[in-house]
Amino acid sequence: MNLVLSEIFRYADFMKILVAGGAGFIGSNFIHYLIENYLEDEVVNFDKLTYAGNLENLKDLAGNARYSFVKGDIADSEAVEKVLKQGIDVVVNFAAETHVDRSIHIGSRDFVLTNTLGVQTLLDAERQLGTIKRHVQISTDEVYGSLELEDARQFHENWPFQPNVPYAAAKAGGDLLCRAFFKTFGLDVVVTHCSNNYGPYQYPEKLIPFFIDRAMNDQPLPLYGDGKNVRDWLYVRDHCEAIDLVLRQGKAGEVYNIGGHFERPNLEIARLILKALGKPESLITFVTDRPGHDRRYAIDASKIAKELGWKPRYHFSEAVKETIQWYRDNQDWVNRIKARAKGINAHLV
Repeated sequence: MNLVLSEIFRYADFMKILVAGGAGFIGSNFIHYLIENYLEDEVVNFDKLTYAGNLENLKDLAGNARYSFVKGDIADSEAVEKVLKQGIDVVVNFAAETHVDRSIHIGSRDFVLTNTLGVQTLLDAERQLGTIKRHVQISTDEVYGSLELEDARQFHENWPFQPNVPYAAAKAGGDLLCRAFFKTFGLDVVVTHCSNNYGPYQYPEKLIPFFIDRAMNDQPLPLYGDGKNVRDWLYVRDHCEAIDLVLRQGKAGEVYNIGGHFERPNLEIARLILKALGKPESLITFVTDRPGHDRRYAIDASKIAKELGWKPRYHFSEAVKETIQWYRDNQDWVNRIKARAKGINAHLV
């Protein structure tokens, strides 16, 4: 069954793709990727438009006959059923509450509602409708927990879930529901776990755009703890290419890790950004560490490389320069986002 499905996706001339959470950072980049690379595919953007969802990310697609937007919540069964009946072939779900600090300091309920119940609502509707060919669930390496700095291991697809913060626990719940719907009902579901993304259109509460914005305005760059927490950085364009491969060629029921092969401490990332902008390292300010702060994430992406032939094409040193330039060139976008977020605490991830 898996082989047949894989061939269908690989050679299909046309698909109507529902991108849930398409107004967010990675989702909007993925929609641009699809429209640019597949001249026959149609894309429906289904987004609740929370504070992190921004249709400005897709304003260049206004009037494009192959793109449409439907406002809706993946946890709303009626809205989900209605949009799926628009001839949708496959679903790619980016919709999620993602900001770790908000799940700690503001509350975890919205995270569970979207990241767990929302996934269940999508899967249930897809199963009952019976016409959806594939569901791709976009998840995170944070479900695996944390590694110590001296630990040479990397997270592989069979690593046990050990989430340490409410955000990651809610994402793990959604991932496990995907596994259950595949095992119980035979629903064609594929799950991806990615490392930390960066690139254009990222909400400025996240570490890299947050630091870029503050450095450009000569404001302190607050680093949690000793700044030695390590993350694997993945350029969003590389991530989009990997997701597309999983969508069209991945095996049903499988999990694929997607990493950027660039593990660096947060302190080094801060220094790289300051150097690129010609700003002094004295802007770095160490602040009290946050609860449950994972020490290190490290992705083993050998499975997707071996099975689907994917590897990142962009090196961090060049991609981060492009990212910095994008934020320089789009200060109006940043300022509008910040104005919308007034009163919402922005913290590091």
